[in-house]
Amino acid sequence: MPIASHRAASSAALAIACSLLATLPAPAADMCPAPAKRKHAAAEAATPTDDHRIRIESDGASLDANGFAVLTGHVQVHQDLRTISADRVTYDQKTGKVTVDGSVDFEDPLLGVTSQSGAYDVLGGASFDRANFHIFDRNGRGFAKQMEVHPDGTVRLAKVRYTSCPTGNEDWMLQASSLKLDTDAQQGVAHQVVMRFKDVPIFYTPYIAFPLGDSRQSGLLFPSFGHSGSNGYQLEVPYYFNLAPNYDMTLTPGVLSRRGVQLGGEFRFLTADSRGQIEENFLPSDAVEHSDRAFVHITDVTNLAPGLRFDTDITSVSDSNYFSDFAVGSEQTSVTFVERRAELLYYDDIWRIRAQAQNFQTIDTSIDAGDRPYSRVPRVEAYGLFPLVGGLNFALSSEITNFLREVGPTGVRADLAPELRWSARGAGYFFEPVVGYHYTQYDLQNAAVGDPSTPTRTLPYASVDTGLIFERDSGAQGQRTQTLEPRLMYSYVPYRNQNELPIFDTGLPDLNLVELFRTNRYVGDDRIGDANQLAMGLTTRLFNESTGAQYLSATLGQIRYFSLPRVFLPDEITQTLPGQTLLTIPGQLAPARRAALRGQPPQVILPGQNLPSLPGQTLTTAPGQTFQPYRASDIIGEVSVTAYKNWSVNLDYQWNPYTSQTDKSEVLLQYHPDTNKVVNVGYRFQQDILKQYDVSFAWPIASHWNTVGRYVYSLQDRQVIEQLAGFEYKSCCWRIQVLQRRYLTNRTGGLDTSIALQLELTGLSSVGKRSDAFLQKEISGYSSHDPADEP
Repeated sequence: MPIASHRAASSAALAIACSLLATLPAPAADMCPAPAKRKHAAAEAATPTDDHRIRIESDGASLDANGFAVLTGHVQVHQDLRTISADRVTYDQKTGKVTVDGSVDFEDPLLGVTSQSGAYDVLGGASFDRANFHIFDRNGRGFAKQMEVHPDGTVRLAKVRYTSCPTGNEDWMLQASSLKLDTDAQQGVAHQVVMRFKDVPIFYTPYIAFPLGDSRQSGLLFPSFGHSGSNGYQLEVPYYFNLAPNYDMTLTPGVLSRRGVQLGGEFRFLTADSRGQIEENFLPSDAVEHSDRAFVHITDVTNLAPGLRFDTDITSVSDSNYFSDFAVGSEQTSVTFVERRAELLYYDDIWRIRAQAQNFQTIDTSIDAGDRPYSRVPRVEAYGLFPLVGGLNFALSSEITNFLREVGPTGVRADLAPELRWSARGAGYFFEPVVGYHYTQYDLQNAAVGDPSTPTRTLPYASVDTGLIFERDSGAQGQRTQTLEPRLMYSYVPYRNQNELPIFDTGLPDLNLVELFRTNRYVGDDRIGDANQLAMGLTTRLFNESTGAQYLSATLGQIRYFSLPRVFLPDEITQTLPGQTLLTIPGQLAPARRAALRGQPPQVILPGQNLPSLPGQTLTTAPGQTFQPYRASDIIGEVSVTAYKNWSVNLDYQWNPYTSQTDKSEVLLQYHPDTNKVVNVGYRFQQDILKQYDVSFAWPIASHWNTVGRYVYSLQDRQVIEQLAGFEYKSCCWRIQVLQRRYLTNRTGGLDTSIALQLELTGLSSVGKRSDAFLQKEISGYSSHDPADEP
């Protein structure tokens, strides 16, 4: 959801929603009618484009010597692409003026008018009294006491009623003292406007501009209303500036009754070489916090030259409570850090060079200063790939980074890794050996006591990655193909003691099929894990031979250790008996670290638990209890079934064969029988860290009625993480949506509730912020498209 959305349950919003919903009609089963079409388009198409004469057809006519004609009985007047018909027409040949009376029907390419009287001249202008009008190819229509049609495509109306609802339906109506419709510019401008919904006045403005088509235009947008417990009553009135075809701006002044006046804004730009936007929200002198509150987010991607690109993404907030006060949803309110990054990227056929400056603003100030991320100012990476002979390539990876932080060691790290690669690939196989060498040099300040200030690390490494691909026909008629793809990767990295090296940006990623086939089990260059191991994987796929659509993909993998790793991060070590340390399984965090991630005290290692020791050692925690080393990683499994009879399944599973325990699993089941029908059921588990159910749906319950919902519950913490419930009514000319959310607002488990009301008037504007993008993120497979809208 956008920043500065409504945050607490609002009795005012509920009252508005109930009053609007009480006016809803019984669901209609009919389809929305198509916009009105021209009656005389075929006849006018046959008229030569250079013929501008007036042609008149009638049942009877009289003509005097002065060129004054009176025509009666089914009279039709044609000129260019304009047609006017009436019961009686008078035509003055000298002035070119045509006066019409009785059942007047006027058409030009954009507008249709019916009236009882009116006038027309040879230049294309027309005027009518008490006229009904409609705009072709759109459902815009209305009534005007007086109406003038000008040759330049401008229509001026006085004492007018306008709506985009189909004929016979006036659920919403715009009443104005005057209205100007510019059919060429596709813009409407009204003065002294009262907006009525279900015949109830809901909005007044002395001026409003709105689109007649899909083109952008400057003008006042509909305001949004709301109420929250922390902010009070809230009113926002956005104004849109269509500055140029390739950039625009929206300014949104607002008032929060408890906090004060705020100004939000968004500036967007798009050129042939760049794109980006600037978002901001500023609330001076917050009456609650007694300080200025602000949010800024800047993004920009600019192609400076072929192969040279500048990219920036900068976010900043005034204080650590900003998101918890103004954001909505557990994901927004639990932001820990925000990034500020700017980088320059160069790339060609050989090189890819990136120069970057990056730091983070800490939002969760409870995080210890020693656990906060380092700033990388600057960071320069260079990667080159040089083809040699045959499938042999020389690759060079290098990086030099300056790490800054207020606490702990800081300094420069330089890393250089040349390597030779050979690739042999065929229709049913691949074979890719790699040999390389790592050189790392540090220049440190504030190094730990006893550690050198300029440590270095050198080590060679090698790997061989190979696999086969078997195929066979499948299906009753051989219309599908099934594959069997075994893969092996042997990695060797000798052991180097790296305890003197600091930890700047290195971490242990989750074990998955990507990490399974990496030489280094860490990300970041502060640790390079020793390895003498074989990664094994077996994949099978089932796909359509003609379309390539994949129905099934299943993979199983594991690493076998010929010698146990001896390089670990500090978080992978936990203290037990005096003078002894126990190491966790390679690729997993220590139990103490797992508990710390959940904000709980470290767990006690009980007798009988099996953990690996250093090679050649046996460690015990109690008499008779022995710890044996693990010779293999967890078994990793991934299964993806796509759209089998409207069902999809994704399963990720990590199982410890030594303890017969599940270390991590995730199951996502989706039923998606139609565009606007979807049900998702998910379960996520990670040992000692996470255990959650996640259920979401979007489902129609009647014609024009849809419901949405999501429920995320933590079994580990025994509380709701996020809860969403809402419904939507959609007619041919308006839509109303009510969403209720309950979510965590902070890391201590506090819950908050919000209610959002959105009213959208088709062909005009919307009250509130569109929630479709938010719902697409919350509910996998959600779409606002209704199949009933299709012709």
